[in-house]
Amino acid sequence: MNEHKIYCAGKFITTSNKLKVTNKYTGKAYSTTYQADEKTLNKAIDAAFKIKNKCKRLSSLEKYTALKFISDQLIKNKKQLAEILCIESGKPIIYANAEIERAAQTFLIAAEESKRLPGEILSLDWTPNGKSKNGIVRYFPIGIIAGISPFNFPLNLAVHKIAPAIAAGCPIILKPASTTPLSTLELAKIIDRTELPKGMVSILPMTRTTGHLLVTDNRINLLSFTGSPKIGWALKKQSGKKKVVLELGGNAGVIISGTVTVKEIIEKCVAGAFSYSGQICIHAQRFFVHEKNYKEFLSLMKKETGNLKKANPLSANAQFSCMIDEDNALRVEQWVNEAIKQGAQLICGGKRKGSFYEATILTNTSPKMKVNAEEIFGPVICIESYNGKIEEAVKKINDTKFGLQCGIFTDSISELDYAFINCEVGGVIHNEVPTLRFDQMPYGGIKESGLGREGVKYAIMDMLEAKVLVK
Repeated sequence: MNEHKIYCAGKFITTSNKLKVTNKYTGKAYSTTYQADEKTLNKAIDAAFKIKNKCKRLSSLEKYTALKFISDQLIKNKKQLAEILCIESGKPIIYANAEIERAAQTFLIAAEESKRLPGEILSLDWTPNGKSKNGIVRYFPIGIIAGISPFNFPLNLAVHKIAPAIAAGCPIILKPASTTPLSTLELAKIIDRTELPKGMVSILPMTRTTGHLLVTDNRINLLSFTGSPKIGWALKKQSGKKKVVLELGGNAGVIISGTVTVKEIIEKCVAGAFSYSGQICIHAQRFFVHEKNYKEFLSLMKKETGNLKKANPLSANAQFSCMIDEDNALRVEQWVNEAIKQGAQLICGGKRKGSFYEATILTNTSPKMKVNAEEIFGPVICIESYNGKIEEAVKKINDTKFGLQCGIFTDSISELDYAFINCEVGGVIHNEVPTLRFDQMPYGGIKESGLGREGVKYAIMDMLEAKVLVK
């Protein structure tokens, strides 16, 4: 069996707490790694504290060189890394390859952004006593960052914390999901080969109890958490005076206007609905279709969903595979069965075998049903009609406690403008599903979907503090 040592304060170590990582498709053990205990975590925090001033003094060139090297090595080792990611997460290899590419791009963006950290000169003579005075504003690293990342994008969502931290000059301790820690530990091997100060990055799988010390330890200055709303908002309450950034998911909606040709958008809609079995924060979960297009859209979605290639995720042609574990598949099954009892109509799918749950389409759902109101994080979508008025479509988009992203397919500028102004979300995606994300754009939500923004430049801003010199 493979072994992956954990990365603490610049050293690869083992602990007495072994963690078995399974092949999510076969259920068989794939690799052994380790969980950090409180003593190990304290070593990482102590090391980060000791070198934070050294990290603060890193030049743009030094940070750029390290970040660019990491980006290049991810691409160089893409085949091996994608296979590991595929096995540990159950993600089809085509999507695993794409995730490695995105992670490399995220490091490259961070390399570029490390050369243009913000700063400004202010004229202060707006008032009589400010005559001949100027303010020089510089931004300094906030200090030690704690990152907690989820299983669904085990590498790239971790990278969205690690890469901006390096660019900002902040030490970071990352807790990856215990189900999918291997790709980040492979990343640690690359980071270790750079000239970055040892201890600037630690990657430590931990139990939830040990990981909670990242939330409560006063030496940590910023907590960046990606995960469920229930856990995220609880962590915010327990985090004391540290800064908190939360990316908490949602149940993203899609508007299909009467101005579009349905056949031309089906491929995008199926991908948004069922990529990685819907286990994506911006999974296209709720579709609101102009009443004149509703029947055609429903029919074509059913047909194309049936054509998805189901296979072992390592297969080159696999488009659809298992979920992360059987417990989550059971939860999805329960929600769908409950919705059907409440009056929802099953168009296709609805069956489970182990951790595999079929791609499922429902209609006649309502915001009172979990499949519509909650984040299902599985391969289930709801397709409903609206009366053709953009106002009603946007009202349906907003009829949720979440607000991460939404998509709108329309050829009408006035409809697009109305949606952009009135949709209660962090991002509106035009003529695409809400599942689309570019790693340099601001990314995050409102309402239950989170606090703050990721996207490299915007994450860096949260990791810096302004200081003014008046002279």
